[in-house]
Amino acid sequence: MELRFSFIIPVYNRPVEIEELLESFSKLNGNFTYEIVIVEDGSSIISEAIIDKYKQQLDIAYYFKPNSGPGDSRNFGMRKAKGNYFIILDSDCLLPSNYLLEVSQHLQHNYVDCFGGPDKAHQSFTNLQKAIDFSMTSVITTGGIRGNKISLDKFEPRSFNMGLSKKAFEATKGFGNIHPGEDPDLSIRLWDLGFKTTLIPEAYVYHKRRISWSKFYKQVNKFGSVRPILNTWHPQTKKVTYWFPSLFSLGVIIALLLAAFKIYLPIYLVLFYYSLVFISAVLKTKNLVIAFQTLLAVSIQFFGYGYGFLKSTLLLSAKKDSPENIFPHLFFKTK
Repeated sequence: MELRFSFIIPVYNRPVEIEELLESFSKLNGNFTYEIVIVEDGSSIISEAIIDKYKQQLDIAYYFKPNSGPGDSRNFGMRKAKGNYFIILDSDCLLPSNYLLEVSQHLQHNYVDCFGGPDKAHQSFTNLQKAIDFSMTSVITTGGIRGNKISLDKFEPRSFNMGLSKKAFEATKGFGNIHPGEDPDLSIRLWDLGFKTTLIPEAYVYHKRRISWSKFYKQVNKFGSVRPILNTWHPQTKKVTYWFPSLFSLGVIIALLLAAFKIYLPIYLVLFYYSLVFISAVLKTKNLVIAFQTLLAVSIQFFGYGYGFLKSTLLLSAKKDSPENIFPHLFFKTK
């Protein structure tokens, strides 16, 4: 089958990001024909002027629609796309020059209807962005679920860097209206229909994450909140590992309380773990400032996700109501 790629990119009030992403498109290696479908999701700060600058060198289709969330905007873009294989990106990503070469080569030799790629920090990123990147991608913090080579099959692609065939899109109707969590939900529904997903380790993107500490907390807290909802919808996917951030956070609190009573072994274990994180961050980033910031990033990630997961689990158990009614802030209403 001849693959015709369509890149699907929703954007909301981020014209600067779109310019940086399109600039990275202009530097892709390989003689590929592809289109870029940009969906402006009800933005008040639109990207049209930026996009017009690149229409001479890139095949870009630009659409404006009322705000309905990233999942529905991706579905909109895929319905408008001309290709038979969609590559979904977030607007805050940058593509390395060999990205499409890696994707094309892998699909030609090991075709799959849905793939995901990892994310990395570009050398130009800020120390904060690099610290959060380490926290989100390291095996020592997340088990490498966003791009560990061990988990090639049964991989849950994330929509910042995700490929989906037109056939798979039509079979699933695409993303649901939950956000975040729309990407693992789609992966699970694909599995239920017999489609396969995989990780392409070489097809990484630079994920910029324009973020602050408070925004990072809100993000990971939402990640934790949606997982019990997904477990409710898809009980076959429940894993004890989803409890780890909650258990770790409770363990740290208990360790601090025990230390007040001169029982020090638990707090020593906590300090040993943080020492491993610090050393790993130093070895990867070669920067002491980033390594110290990584300690804060890991703490925010575990406590934010863990609290969101625990609270969501308890509310879903206590309230006999739909997740949409219990957590309206996690769902976009589509028309």
